Amino acid sequence: MKAAILDRESSHPGVSHSNEGGWQSSDDLLVWTCEAGQQLIDFATELANMLSAVWHPERGLLEADLAWTFNAWANVNRTGHGNAQHAHPGAYWSAVYWVDDGMAGHEGDLGGELEFADPRGSVATMLSSELKMKVEGCLDAGLAHRISPRTGKLVMFPSWLLHSVRRFTGAGPRVSIAINFVPPGR
Repeated sequence: MKAAILDRESSHPGVSHSNEGGWQSSDDLLVWTCEAGQQLIDFATELANMLSAVWHPERGLLEADLAWTFNAWANVNRTGHGNAQHAHPGAYWSAVYWVDDGMAGHEGDLGGELEFADPRGSVATMLSSELKMKVEGCLDAGLAHRISPRTGKLVMFPSWLLHSVRRFTGAGPRVSIAINFVPPGR
């Protein structure tokens, strides 16, 4: 899939939304990635259903098996590129899949982390900054949470969650795919 994305990058101008440098395709990923793109979408759709439930007034919460509408696009970031903080209005779930983390032959930190902003802002730390919540992974409450890209990793998150991509410092390219899922009837 990486070859298809880099070929598309070289032959299409791309679009700019939250980009701070880098290249982003239009949201017609399946048209030009064919079977490989469809396999990724199928996997991510299954995950969206696993993370969702549907309320039934008589039976309570039921496992979701929805025919999600989606749009998907590719991103290519090179040295100095990132994405400004943003959300994905109109979608329910969003996902990022790293096709290539751009780390080949390099050890250590090259930046480019996916960063989620805690929607509570600094409220969680206002009472006493040394007081922490005794919940695994919650030490950054009120700040942000970062996920380091790794080839083959997929992260799904609520579309309303503000996120950004920190500046990448590797020689790259770092190649990823983003997907938005919208529930049926929306």
